[in-house]
Amino acid sequence: MTTRPMNSPLTRRHFLRSTSALIALPMLESLGFRAFAAAKAATPPKRMVFLNFGWGVTNETWFPDPTKTGAAWDLPEGLKPLARHHKDITLVQGCSNKFANEAHWGSTFWLTGANRYAEPGQSFHNSISADQVAAAHLGKDTRFGSIQLNSPDVVNSGHGPGLSLAWDMRGKPLAGLENPVQAFHRLFSNDTTPLSERQAMLAQQRSVLDAVLADAGDLQRGLSKTDTDKLDEYFQSIRDIEVRLGKDEQWLSVPKVKPPVTEPKEGLAGREEIRVMYDILVAALQTDTTRVLTYRQPVGTLLQSLDIKVAPHDMSHYSAGPRMEASQKRDAIQSELLAGLIDKLKATKETDGRSLFDHTCLAYGSNIRTIHYLDNCPTLLTGGGANLPLGQHLVLPKDTPLCNVWLSLLHGIGLDPKKHERHGDSTGVIKGLVA
Repeated sequence: MTTRPMNSPLTRRHFLRSTSALIALPMLESLGFRAFAAAKAATPPKRMVFLNFGWGVTNETWFPDPTKTGAAWDLPEGLKPLARHHKDITLVQGCSNKFANEAHWGSTFWLTGANRYAEPGQSFHNSISADQVAAAHLGKDTRFGSIQLNSPDVVNSGHGPGLSLAWDMRGKPLAGLENPVQAFHRLFSNDTTPLSERQAMLAQQRSVLDAVLADAGDLQRGLSKTDTDKLDEYFQSIRDIEVRLGKDEQWLSVPKVKPPVTEPKEGLAGREEIRVMYDILVAALQTDTTRVLTYRQPVGTLLQSLDIKVAPHDMSHYSAGPRMEASQKRDAIQSELLAGLIDKLKATKETDGRSLFDHTCLAYGSNIRTIHYLDNCPTLLTGGGANLPLGQHLVLPKDTPLCNVWLSLLHGIGLDPKKHERHGDSTGVIKGLVA
C-alpha cells in the first residue's frame, strides 16, 4: 500500500477491495483520521423526523389549558406519560391547514398545506411535503436522502390518499416501507448480487432512460399546452429517476452499516409495530443511513393490540362513555410510545459528547383535531435539531397556517430564509419557535 500525506484527502484507495466487496480500513491516525474524527465530532449532522397519526385526539384531555402559556404550563392527562420530558417538549395550539376539507384525512396534506383543487379540472392536487424540502438539504451525504415508514393499516388509521407522509416536488406520493421487517432490510441488509451485475443493471436502466427521453423529445413539436404540461411532468419524473440512479451508483460499492438493532419478527402489528419502528428509526439516524424520516402510524391495529373493541371511526366520533374511554386510552399509549422514543434519542450518544436528541428535530401530530374538526391540529415538537425553545406552550391566533410551523423548523435546521421564504400556504415563521 502506498503512503499518504496526513493532510491529503480521503479517497476510495483507503478501502480494501475484493471482487465483490469493499471493507473500510480502521481509522488509522497515520492516514489522517485524527483530524477527520475531530472535525466530525465538532459538527454532528442535523436530523428531522415527522410522526403522524390519524383520527385526531381526545379534545378534552390532550390539549393543555390555553390560559397557561410559555413555560408555565401543565401536561394534560393525554400527555402525562411524557412527564419526564416535559421541559423538552413544545406544544403549539391554533394551527390548521386552511384548504383541508376531508375530516378523515389525517395525513394527506399535513406536511404540504396544499389546496387539493388548485389545478383546474382536477379533483386532487398536492405539493411537496416539508420532509422532502428537508431531505434536499440534509440528505446529500447519506445513502438514503429520506426514508418513509408506513403501515398497511391505512383506512382504519384515518390517513386518506398517499403512500406515506411524503410527497415529491411534483406533488406525487412517495412509497413507504410497510412493516418493520421491510424497513430493517431496506436500511441494513446488503444486496448479495455480485457488484459487476449490479453495475450492469444500473447501466441498463440508464440506457433505457436515455432512449425514452430521446423518443419523448421527438413528440414535443406540435403538442397542445395541456399535452406539453403532461410531457414536462413526464420529463421531471425521468429526471427524478436519474437522481435516484445517481444515488444508487454513488453507494453501489459501499456496504451498509451493521445495524445496532436485531432483525424484527414477522407479523408485528399495533403497539409493538410502532415500538419496533421507533427502534429502527433511531438506528437509521444513529448510523447516519439517513437524516430525514417520516412515519405514518397505524391506529386501527393499535386499538386491536390494546384489546379495545370500539371501531377506530366510532372512537373518533366519541361522546362520554366507552368511545371516549377508548380515545383517551389511545392517546395515553401513543404518548407512552413517544416518551420511549425520546428516551432512546437521549440515550444515544454522539461523537461530540451530546445525544442524538440534541441534533434531531421531531414533530408529532395530525391534520385532524378530533371528530370532524380540522382546526387546532395537534402539534407537539421536541429535540434540539432546529434550535427550538423547548418546554413551551404556544397558543397562536386561530387558523395560523400549520405550514408556518414547518417553515420555522426548516429554517431552524439550516435552510436559507432568503431562498426558502415560504412552504405551502405559510405566511411567515412563528417567532416563538425561533431561538
